[in-house]
Amino acid sequence: MQTGAIAETGHQQQQLLQTKQHFEVLDGLRGIAAIVVVFFHFMEIVYTDFSKNFAAHGFLAVDFFFCLSGFVIAYAYDNRIEKMGFREFFISRVIRLHPLVVLGTVLGLLAFLFDPFTGFPTGYSAGKLALVILTSLLMVPFPVMSERAFNLFGLNAPGWSLFWEYVASIVYGAILWRLNKRILLVLAVISAVWLSYIGYTAGNLLGGWSKDNWWHGGARLSYSFLAGMLVYRYKLIITNKLGFAGTTLLLLCALLMPWTNMAWLTELIIVIAWFPFLIALGAGTPAGSGIQSICSFAGKISYPLYMTHYAVMWAFGGYYAKYQPGTGQVTLIIIGGVILLIGLAYLAMAAYDTPVRRYLTARRKLNSQR
Repeated sequence: MQTGAIAETGHQQQQLLQTKQHFEVLDGLRGIAAIVVVFFHFMEIVYTDFSKNFAAHGFLAVDFFFCLSGFVIAYAYDNRIEKMGFREFFISRVIRLHPLVVLGTVLGLLAFLFDPFTGFPTGYSAGKLALVILTSLLMVPFPVMSERAFNLFGLNAPGWSLFWEYVASIVYGAILWRLNKRILLVLAVISAVWLSYIGYTAGNLLGGWSKDNWWHGGARLSYSFLAGMLVYRYKLIITNKLGFAGTTLLLLCALLMPWTNMAWLTELIIVIAWFPFLIALGAGTPAGSGIQSICSFAGKISYPLYMTHYAVMWAFGGYYAKYQPGTGQVTLIIIGGVILLIGLAYLAMAAYDTPVRRYLTARRKLNSQR
């Protein structure tokens, strides 16, 4: 009797830990956004004048990620987090996110120590470097690396948005899932006002990554994450026939729009209205015949690509500053670099991230049966 009860409890726990199916088109859009981020990071090194950068608004992909995260987490956990509990929920998030945090830190450390174009770094004692590594691994902002423009996470710059993802997970697991949609709507309106203030005073929504604008990330996260939750809570999914191709075009219209003197206003419109609308469309359309595998691949490599590409950016920045290559050469380097980084992201996923997460999940299930 007791053994049966324990087995049943373990079975129920495993059911709670299972993940719902993905929205195929949203997976694909996440991959497209990650690729645009890589283009943006290449291009901002070459063109410091954003009006000359065709991907000047590629950084808004992060706001799209935040909004998508709010939608997906609410969809996946709203109906089971109460039984699951905060601890199990947060462990799920750590297993999903942290293996690539570790890999991104290792790659960033190697790029810092062995950059062929800038030489071996000086002025770092073993203790300081150890602290930089530790804080990066633990997702604790530590913007002390002047060579890395005082990024919150100097070894892997994209870590700033992962820091805010962890904040969102903690706040969701502790509070947000308990709140009704009307309260969430009020919080979203307040967050939109905060975001508007940031955009107006800064002139854009690019901040959040450095010691001077770290709190901008809080504004970007809070609105977009809540907006994504509200798309799910209010059942705003819009049935349509745009498919992956149509919704990709709509996403690229936002990420590749020209830079203007009113960038802050157009960016606010995109983040506050366009991205939630796009997620509602993406969740309501089928991928299309033969497109499912493309969407699946794009979704799977999106996070590995985002978390592993920046080591190459620092090397490219050193190369560009040293040799000042021409437009044709730069074009070939960027196109080839993006293709190479997609391949490396797939390798990181297949050889590292997926096996590690599978191992951690298996250990977790084993522990839940004891």
